[in-house]
Amino acid sequence: MFLKNIKSERIQILQYILKWFVLSIPVGLLVGSMVALFLWLLTSAIFFRFSHDYLLYLLPLAGVAIHFMYKFLGKSSEKGNNLIMDEIHQPGGGVPPQMGPLVLITTVITHLFGGSAGREGTAVQIGGSIAQLLAKWFKLSAIDVKTFLMAGVAAGFGAVFGTPLTGAIFAIEVIALGRLKYDAIIPCLFASIIGDFTVNAWGIAHTHYHIDFVEAKDFFLSAYLHWDVLLIFKIILASVAFGLVSFLFATLVHRIKNIFSAVIKTTWLIPFFGGIAIILLTFLVGKSDYLSLGVHAEYDGAITIASAFKAGGADTFSWLWKTIFTTVTLGTGFKGGEVTPLFYIGATLGNTLATFMDAPISLFAALGFIAVFAGATNTPLACTFMGIELFGGQYVLFFAIACFTAYFFSGHSG
Repeated sequence: MFLKNIKSERIQILQYILKWFVLSIPVGLLVGSMVALFLWLLTSAIFFRFSHDYLLYLLPLAGVAIHFMYKFLGKSSEKGNNLIMDEIHQPGGGVPPQMGPLVLITTVITHLFGGSAGREGTAVQIGGSIAQLLAKWFKLSAIDVKTFLMAGVAAGFGAVFGTPLTGAIFAIEVIALGRLKYDAIIPCLFASIIGDFTVNAWGIAHTHYHIDFVEAKDFFLSAYLHWDVLLIFKIILASVAFGLVSFLFATLVHRIKNIFSAVIKTTWLIPFFGGIAIILLTFLVGKSDYLSLGVHAEYDGAITIASAFKAGGADTFSWLWKTIFTTVTLGTGFKGGEVTPLFYIGATLGNTLATFMDAPISLFAALGFIAVFAGATNTPLACTFMGIELFGGQYVLFFAIACFTAYFFSGHSG
């Protein structure tokens, strides 16, 4: 009887794995293909703006166009990522199929005209809308629809950054309400890996970053300890700052949205004045480094995420300027995401802190890269794995310390 029960359990596990592997193939392929198209269009739009500076002055009109596109075509799509999470927790009207194409187009418009936003929100919404559509076609049960939506989120996130393991963990961690849904890890991992494979198959390359720090063998108390305690102490101090900046970012997005809504009663004027604010901020700063993603350099010497990994690659307050630019962009209704700007904020803040604390610049840029994201999205576990996938497993202790410290000091208000 005992052996029979074990055999039955193994068969059920095998059936579960095969079922979700088969279901993950179409969602991974479709989401990966859409994300590949999105990344290609996004990069093309950014470089087109680089050679046409005047496009920034049309940002207010682009914001108005985005507003009316969502008003007439979006239905519930305006809720974005929150709608997908709501559907996972408490199914309602479903994720509308137009969410994916609409957020793709409006995100490209945001970046084409210089808005400071990210791209992961778009990829997640693409994943959620495709998963919802396929779930209807496959006539999945209510429980399976929840898991399938999580797989769509994982496919989108893993594909857009080239981090399939992080995508899977992010999908189960970001929607957790006190507990992780571990039974969804297999579908999420399958979908994320297939999505990442599909993006690579389309020839879309991801940006690579490198930590050139090698931990010294001779450090304080090295005769008794395996880890440099002084370096770890500096990492903890920096990570407290990373967490506080995460809190600042999340708070500013909500405050700016509330202030503009309270002051401007005509809703289409909110993105219009948001665009004007970005133009004025660009004049105030005197350079365009804080527009768009912050991944590509518009000119030699521009401050980007990659430059933050080198000495002198960021100004003292680059992180603050990017925070202001991005929170104004997102708080006034432009589309995109938060994660890539959070990478920029974290990497430049890490650069600044490393300079002040006489710490390894590339290491602290990498720690800020993942830790500010961890604090802002309440996903320290996923961000620890992101550090491993992007920068290498030899720094895993530092990644974990940074991500969980930032998470605890972020106030959980992501």
